[in-house]
Amino acid sequence: MTTYDRIGTTYATTRRPDPRIKAQIERAIGLGTVVNIGAGAGSYEPSATMLAVEPSAVMIAQRPRGAAPWIQATAEALPLADDAYDVALAALTIHHWPDLDRGLAELRRVARRVVILTWDVAEADRFWLFRDYLPESVAYDRTRFGPLASLVAPLGARVEAVPVPHDCCDGFAGAFWRRPEAYLDPAARAGMSNFAHLGDAARPGLDRLAADLASGAWHARNVDVLDRDELDLGYRLLIL
Repeated sequence: MTTYDRIGTTYATTRRPDPRIKAQIERAIGLGTVVNIGAGAGSYEPSATMLAVEPSAVMIAQRPRGAAPWIQATAEALPLADDAYDVALAALTIHHWPDLDRGLAELRRVARRVVILTWDVAEADRFWLFRDYLPESVAYDRTRFGPLASLVAPLGARVEAVPVPHDCCDGFAGAFWRRPEAYLDPAARAGMSNFAHLGDAARPGLDRLAADLASGAWHARNVDVLDRDELDLGYRLLIL
């Protein structure tokens, strides 16, 4: 069973693509055929996608009617020919790959260009949720992948910041930076893999957040973000 067979049952409803982030990804992709690696339920999948690759049957079952054809496979062992596509897309997936180096090598093998949407764990202190309430999540992420700088130089990637809109409709971990009450909602948390992995270990931090919201301490501490339309939380596009 893959991770998302266990935690991915709500992705079609909690992880709808945000149109502004999708537009930035599609600008990075440009023209050409696309293979979507770790495609999940199809978020951020451009119309030029010829094939989706996803290991989880639960995620595949949530792909919408009319989406690109799919195969069930892992990033580390793509059953695809060399240079079969113009672009390989990997959106918010590489931190789940057991062998990151092998997965990245496979992307570069099957496509002439690569576009990756990911998060830089070195930027964790930008976000109040991780800094003040869930340092355990950052510690866990550091066991899965290092700072983005460790990838950029070996890959020769160009990097773009991906700001998160205050009304982001994709419920990933950073989506609710101006809507903190959402992190207290189990339905919203169900679409965030870090909460699934933390389990009960997240409860003390969530309890502190609830108390700070009730007392006004959260608003006093984060007054600088309350009038922002978007925020850089460390999400990045790597363009190879």
